[in-house]
Formats: sequence, structure tokens, C-alpha cells
Amino acid sequence: MHIPLVDLERQYLAHAPELDKAIRDVLQATAFIGGPFVTRFEEEWASYCGAAHAVGTGNGTDALYLALRASGIGPGDEVLTVPNTFIATAEAIELCGAMVRFVDCEPGYHTMDPSLLEAAITPATKALLPVHLYGQPVDMPSLMAVAERYGLTVIEDCAQAHGATIDGRRVGTIGKAGCFSFYPGKNLGAYGDAGALVSDDAGLAGKAAMVRDHGRAKGKKYEHELSGFNFRLDGLQASILLAKLRHLPAWTERRRERVSLYRRLLGSVPDLTLPLERPNALHVYHLLVVEVEKRDVILEQLTAKGIGCGIHYPIPLHLQPAFQHLGYREGDFPVAEATSKHILSLPLFPELEDAEIAYVVDALTAALAGA
Repeated sequence: MHIPLVDLERQYLAHAPELDKAIRDVLQATAFIGGPFVTRFEEEWASYCGAAHAVGTGNGTDALYLALRASGIGPGDEVLTVPNTFIATAEAIELCGAMVRFVDCEPGYHTMDPSLLEAAITPATKALLPVHLYGQPVDMPSLMAVAERYGLTVIEDCAQAHGATIDGRRVGTIGKAGCFSFYPGKNLGAYGDAGALVSDDAGLAGKAAMVRDHGRAKGKKYEHELSGFNFRLDGLQASILLAKLRHLPAWTERRRERVSLYRRLLGSVPDLTLPLERPNALHVYHLLVVEVEKRDVILEQLTAKGIGCGIHYPIPLHLQPAFQHLGYREGDFPVAEATSKHILSLPLFPELEDAEIAYVVDALTAALAGA
């Protein structure tokens, strides 16, 4: 049996008529850059998130950069984030000319540990960039309390947490802005690169919209109020996202059902740690990440049985060659470092069948017993 980590073909086949029409609509309207499909997606995504504004972008990294820049983050500033995330989170900070500083994550939750923030804050700290990793919301009430106490801007990295909530609020609407990636494999994925930021701050959204489009104000093709970039969301991706967005709540529920089955079957398996869920949050399970000893041995055995697994992420950012200039060393963030050696992402997507989950569980159980 072959079971991929993610299966986009099954998703397409289940909704092919809608998706084909979404593409044809753009081709017939020749609305490729900006236009009604982008505008409509921005409106519907803002409404879904519960935000006043949404700004479509070329990808999630663009969204992070634009949110930081529109918040005034620049040279001389420090931004605190976590080392256990995709490199884009830290790249966006450095693209603004600011300094990346890391804070360790909470054991079992894999998200920024608010109890460690105050010790990391310096006079140069201007913003916090928490990451809602794997679909798990950060402990935002505790984090926001620290941010308010020190007057810090909070930009949420929601690239893996479409629709996740904490205390009933969608992630991305708790800080000053929330940034999303619609990379194809995400819970809401385009058919290419795409992203968006959401915010209740009209000034931030307006500036981000200008910077993404060469510094132009809306409707002023050759008048540039500032120097910007080409970070635009295109019409084809917006139309595809519109077609998929109506299915996102059902897909989220199905992901959670799939995880519940995994939990029932894996609950008594020794030498395996399942992810925690915050009692006041809705985890949307972009990834199902377990922790095991001898992870690489287990991964090799599962791969040999046709099971697609992943490691998100094997090298914490503070140990990456790209960030050696920050001066961190092994041992600086023990939780992130320890979990990076044990985490394993199991196959998870809405179309995953019961029999396939049973096959994964049997193979994983056998691998753990023989490791």
C-alpha cells in the first residue's frame, strides 16, 4: 500500500468541476493580475477570519514581510520568534533589516513559550512573531499580556493554522496582523504560491496593499507613493482559493476526525508521544506530529512500507548555517533542539481512509516494537 503524506490529487478529483470552472472563469475574464477575483477572495477571507481587512499576497513570506514593514519594523529593531519553524518566519524579519531573536517553545505544544518572553526582551525589542505551528494555536492570552505590558507589536504567523481558534477567536485576529500561506499542501491551498495578511488596522492594511504593488495607491497606475515590490496575489490563485474556501470548515472537521481515529488506535502504543491540545483552542491539524525515539530508524521503516512521512523541522533555525551570524549555539534552546530529534509527521489529509490509518498505525507499532 502507498499512502502519501498529503494527497492533492484526491482533493482535486473530489472537486474537479468546481475547480475547473474557477480556472475557466479567470481565463474568460482575462483578470490575471488583481481584479475581481482577488478582491472577492480578500473580502471572503477577511470575513472567514473575522478581520476587517485582508490583503492578498504572492505567498506567505510576502505577507510576513509586509505586515512587519507596515508595522514600522526596520533596522535597529529586534523581533522575537521561535527556532522551530520554517525559515520564512525569520527571513521576513531580516528582510525588514531587523534582528531575529529566538525564544524556546513549550514542550508538547511546539509553540512559543510565553513564560520565557520577559527574559528575552531588550530595549531594542519591538515585536513578537509567534507561530501557530502544525495547526496548534499559541497561548495567545499569555503572550498578549506580555506584549501589552511592554508595548510590543504582535504579528501572528498563521501559515499552518487556517481556521484555528483560541478562546473562540480565529488566529490572525488577536495580534496587529495575521499572515497566511496558501502553499498547495496547506489546509487551504492554492495551485501555486499564494498568501494573505489580515488585520483590523486600516492603516497597516493600506500600506501593505501599496507596498505589494510597487508602492501604488489603488487606481493610480503610474503614481507611486513609496518604493515597493511585486508581491501580488494573482487572479487564478484567488479564484481557486474562493472555490476551496467553502469546503474549508468540512475539511477541518474531517482532519480532526482522522486525528481522533489515530489517537484511538495509538493511545496505548508505548514509546510514542501524541501532540497535546490546548483546552481553550481548536487545533486544525495541518500536520499530525508525534514524537518517537530513534526517529530516523522509524522513518526509514515506514518509508520502506510505502508510507509518506515528514520531519517538520529537523534543524532548528538557530543551528542553520543561514543564521550563524546571530551567535547562537547548540544548547541555547533545549526544547526545540530535543523535539527536532524526535518529531515525525504522519500522513494526514481529509480524504485519508480508515483502512489507510490502520495500515500506518500497524506499521508504526511494529517499527516501534523493533527499534
